[in-house]
Amino acid sequence: MLELSVNQLMKYMGINLILKDVTFNVYEGDRVGLIGSNGSGKSTILKLLAGIIKLKLFKGSWSKGYDYGFISIPKEAKVAYLDQAPSYDDALTVIEVIQLAYKNTLDIEKKLRNLESKMATMSGSDLDRIMENYSRLTHAFEAARGYEIQENISRVCSGLAFDEEFLKKPFGLLSGGEKTRVELGKILVHQPDILLLDEPTNHLDDQALEWLENFLKTYKGIVMIVSHDRYFLDQVTNKILEIEDLTTKMYKGNFSKYKEEKDEFLRIQSADYKEQQKQIKNMKKQIHDLRQWALQSDNNKFFQRAASIEKKLEKMNKIKRPVLEKRNMHLDLDVKNRSGNEVIIAKDLSKTYDGVNLFNLVNFKIYYQERVGLLGPNGCGKSTLLKLLMGHESPTFGSIAFGASARVAYLPQHICFENEALSVLETLKDTHIMSVSEAREYLAKYMFYGKSVFTKVSDLSGGESIRLKLALLLYEDVNVLILDEPTNHLDIESIETLEAALMDFKGTIFFISHDRYFINKMSDRLYGILNHQVIDFEDYEAYKIASQNEAINQPRVIEKNSKEKKKAKIHYEEEIEAIEVKVSLLERNMISEVNRDKLEDLQNKKDDLLNQLEKLYSEWII
Repeated sequence: MLELSVNQLMKYMGINLILKDVTFNVYEGDRVGLIGSNGSGKSTILKLLAGIIKLKLFKGSWSKGYDYGFISIPKEAKVAYLDQAPSYDDALTVIEVIQLAYKNTLDIEKKLRNLESKMATMSGSDLDRIMENYSRLTHAFEAARGYEIQENISRVCSGLAFDEEFLKKPFGLLSGGEKTRVELGKILVHQPDILLLDEPTNHLDDQALEWLENFLKTYKGIVMIVSHDRYFLDQVTNKILEIEDLTTKMYKGNFSKYKEEKDEFLRIQSADYKEQQKQIKNMKKQIHDLRQWALQSDNNKFFQRAASIEKKLEKMNKIKRPVLEKRNMHLDLDVKNRSGNEVIIAKDLSKTYDGVNLFNLVNFKIYYQERVGLLGPNGCGKSTLLKLLMGHESPTFGSIAFGASARVAYLPQHICFENEALSVLETLKDTHIMSVSEAREYLAKYMFYGKSVFTKVSDLSGGESIRLKLALLLYEDVNVLILDEPTNHLDIESIETLEAALMDFKGTIFFISHDRYFINKMSDRLYGILNHQVIDFEDYEAYKIASQNEAINQPRVIEKNSKEKKKAKIHYEEEIEAIEVKVSLLERNMISEVNRDKLEDLQNKKDDLLNQLEKLYSEWII
């Protein structure tokens, strides 16, 4: 059976100790979630296992700065690591990069085709020699399962939604996220014995994510995954390896089971710690009293007894004080001035890029104190819709705007700062007028302590950048939060802290997320962009069912004069069908709606849609 083992691992980065006494074993069929705070060493462990980072061992007695420990992987085992910044020849197409997973086997196939062309013109001993070589190569090709290559590639490309057009693209023209998805596809096609995945869910939409979950559930080798997606960890893993205080602890079961066991472990540890502290306090009192008695009575036996108790105290295996509440972000999201009842209003909103229609004649409203998530596949226009709302882009037709008295904070998906040469402290003071002491006190709420406030913005990690951006945005009183993938680059503890803070927010939240734990916890209702429409859903499962029944991955090309009412007949049919779907969904929502104002608004929406349908039917008949 395939086994991977790590024993007594100690790892330095320069003179900084980042891992200490790391020991664990995983076996064939194990799918291990590797979790811990940002900077705890998760990616380092994966890179050590992949051989990307080497142990710096000292031949002799151990000394500071040198590593120690043992990593045991069978020599014949194939190991693959998901690189978040893959690099290949820019001239290669996507399909050619994916085919690199089978480079040796495909080279054999080329040699076979070459020999086949030669055999047609040879005879006698020359033919016998080529036939012998051909037989040897055929055996090697079959042993490498060469006949399964195309099937494997097609299965993975289909699951990750790589269509023919995408497969023909030059790799060098892809975005960073697209390159990572291609690298993931290459690794999954390769099917190594040991699969090391660092944030594999980044840049995947819901359908590709679900396919990856199903793929990994039946994976025959060893899988180790670094991920902040708690739902993904729940679905895929059967073990959780937690890095904490430079060492690791293995838990059996998925993420939810780990949380239960960890909470119970901390409860028991806390009780044991308190009991031991009572014992230690009592022993220290005995030592003090015995010494006092020895001095008063000039009796050496009391000194000997005190020394005996002191020795026992020194040898005692002391229980570490459990950290029940870890230092994390403390967000102040009180709302002092509320917005109007209608917070976000979209009316006949349409957006087209180079003839590609993202959404068409969209109408919706978001009300005061609602928490609404926006879902949809990659490329459907989610981030674009938020940019339209913020005024960063202009609609092709219609409008989207904030209602009265909205005070808005917008967290974009890609964080950037005006001057990245400034420090964290300088950036805050440059944005908001305050003293140094006030700035440092405020930054401490966002986990910037001590010297970390002098870190240059350009040197911040992804999670640190999000924390600083939130600090800048939330310094002023806001009553509307617009969040585009807010949990990206945050570790699980920071995500849970953010969730707790947002749950206390008394204003309105409109967000995009692929984090299904976050979606289920934060949203009152959901909008999904399906078939170029924004459709209202009660929960994630309702959206998932609807998305599976829609052909949502291929954008529709429309005429450039889309503002005009004259359209080709097929366009009328598509628009009629889309509006009918919206009417049906509105009727479903009206049945369960108890709020009078919202019910009235739903009825008005339905009336507007029915009027549109009547016009479209009359024009379609003509």
